[in-house]
Amino acid sequence: MSEPVPLRLRPLEIGDLLDETFRMYRRHFLLFAGISVLLSIPEAILTGYGYFAIFGSLLQAPSSPPNFAALVPALVSFAVGAVLLLVLLPFSVGAVTYAACESAMGRRVTAGGIVGGIFRRYFELFGFWLLVGVMLYVGFCLIPLWIWIWVSWIAVMPVMFAEGAPLGAAMGRSWRLVEGRWWRTFLIVFLMFILVTVVQAALAAFVTLGQLLLMLVLSQTIVFAITQATSTLVGALVNPVLQIAIVLIYFDLRVRREGLDLFQLAQRVAAPPAPI
Repeated sequence: MSEPVPLRLRPLEIGDLLDETFRMYRRHFLLFAGISVLLSIPEAILTGYGYFAIFGSLLQAPSSPPNFAALVPALVSFAVGAVLLLVLLPFSVGAVTYAACESAMGRRVTAGGIVGGIFRRYFELFGFWLLVGVMLYVGFCLIPLWIWIWVSWIAVMPVMFAEGAPLGAAMGRSWRLVEGRWWRTFLIVFLMFILVTVVQAALAAFVTLGQLLLMLVLSQTIVFAITQATSTLVGALVNPVLQIAIVLIYFDLRVRREGLDLFQLAQRVAAPPAPI
């Protein structure tokens, strides 16, 4: 098996960053898509069961009153599922990012390595995204301020994985990397978010078509449950695009601010020639 090839560092314009993002995703599609889909299975099951239980109670015969007692298992499952999703949060937000960082640095990526890498940063990742969520919830009326802070922290996870920095140092490091290039970074993230949303909408159209076909043979409640679960899994196929792009933004910021590409070139020149 050939050795992994590190990312060729260079200043990336927006078009280059898009190309490199999809190139990395295609090269490791089974890895990135597998991670994302696997981690979305609990959410898909929870969503599907919730729709089945809720709509099964509310869409019964019009002559019968809604069976609210039937909602209790659904509410319990939602509570258990919410706890499970919180437990898996560091993996959901960090697994693809870790794999993308390892791939960009030319290291071999394995499932065991990903699990170990996330466990080593588990509580830091959990605390960081809990902080981001609390800031969004508390400062909902201050969305511009939240966006400004979040973009300034865009490279926190890549810094943690690529440089081994603790959370506090990674937050400060990300802030310094983005400083002076905030608007460019925001534009790239915004465009990637729009792209991901459009692709997800296109895939959702196929899911809707499948829903219409299923309604010919299955009950409406079952179809709703299957559709929602499937939509979650299909959406998971697109999520790695934004996470990979964030890793590339991090390396691009280092190239522009620290000349990381020149350092990589110097290492290649100094490396001894491969034996024939």
